[in-house]
Amino acid sequence: MSTAGAPRGDAPYSDAYTRYVLGLLFVAYVFNFIDRQILAILLQPIKEELGASDTAMGLLTGAAFALFYTFAGIPIARLADRSVRRSIIAAGLTVWSLLTAASGLVRSFGELALARVGVGVGEAAFVPPAHSLISDYVPPARRATAMAVFSMGVHVGIAFGFLLGGWIAQYFGWRRAFFAVGLPGIALAVLVRFTIREPPRTAHAPPGASTRDVLAILRQRRSFRHLALAAALHSFGGYAFAVWGPPYFIRVHGMAMGELGTWLGVILGLGGAFGSVAGGLLADRLGATDARRRVYLPAIATLAQIPFILAILAIGSPRPALAALVPSAILSAMWFGPVFALTQALVPAHARATASAILLFVINLIGLGLGPPAIGALNDALTATHGAHAIRLSLSVIAITNLWAALHFFLAAKTIRDDVAA
Repeated sequence: MSTAGAPRGDAPYSDAYTRYVLGLLFVAYVFNFIDRQILAILLQPIKEELGASDTAMGLLTGAAFALFYTFAGIPIARLADRSVRRSIIAAGLTVWSLLTAASGLVRSFGELALARVGVGVGEAAFVPPAHSLISDYVPPARRATAMAVFSMGVHVGIAFGFLLGGWIAQYFGWRRAFFAVGLPGIALAVLVRFTIREPPRTAHAPPGASTRDVLAILRQRRSFRHLALAAALHSFGGYAFAVWGPPYFIRVHGMAMGELGTWLGVILGLGGAFGSVAGGLLADRLGATDARRRVYLPAIATLAQIPFILAILAIGSPRPALAALVPSAILSAMWFGPVFALTQALVPAHARATASAILLFVINLIGLGLGPPAIGALNDALTATHGAHAIRLSLSVIAITNLWAALHFFLAAKTIRDDVAA
């Protein structure tokens, strides 16, 4: 008799329903990153219409979003560790979808900044509760794969953000692009609220841990500090290229938005999705007997990406540069599953959402908060002497931050076994 639809011994719901929940959360993550990433492909026309500098646009896509996203994330995650996570996710999804659509109505840079701040607060209500839910639905032996599948939403969202944003902006203007990607998220919020069941908390667990309690636990885990720094430094380059990659190809190679959105959407979307899932599967397989291998994997992938980053920036024509972006996109995504799964393994069940929020606080404050603004400021500083090619020099900083990130991954591997055992 088949047991495919029956609940597992280690989880309250069937495999089929668990896959449904994981799939729905994945789709929500796609919308999360469409609404976040679409600003990158629209950056050039918005900058021209609103009269903003590269520094201002870098702050808008980075620090302005990241500060509110990161600081709102921790109190929301504490709430998620104590209350119904599906409702928190649905509320956040509604807020960020409405404010993404509202971004198409702005008449000034200040109004756009306020809308994006609101998007950041709404999106802060998503990932930590989702990580906590996934960890309740999926056992530890398969958790890195589940986290990687969920994290594919980042790359698929980037793909659709570039594809939809590029073509809609080219033919209908950048304002309609915001309407098109924002409003459908409201219907998805209804599905999340009314079809995802809230797993019961473990009977012996406290109702939720304070931020101070979770920080005290994580301070005892030396590997977490290095994992967080490694992920943040890697994200510095990832967010920097996600925001400034489209202007790079427009300014240096003269590509049109529609064509560029298609190429970047396919390469970053499919390549990143493949790399994310491959990283999760390999981490679960290689790390089954030794947790250090879960960390060695993203360390090696981070180092291997560096020559491709430099090739993208050095090649003089667009098609070969885009070809070099393919392996770079795959390698850049291999850290998601291992890092998020290991973070969940380092804390008790009642602290998972808060631990995820603390990790995301570090990642987004450094990666998103500093990456796009730093490249934007470098662009403005170098434009006087290098013209359109200033952005090429600015983006080369990514190679340095990748090297730094790999060092922290290797340092995390030294204590990860003892920390997970603790």
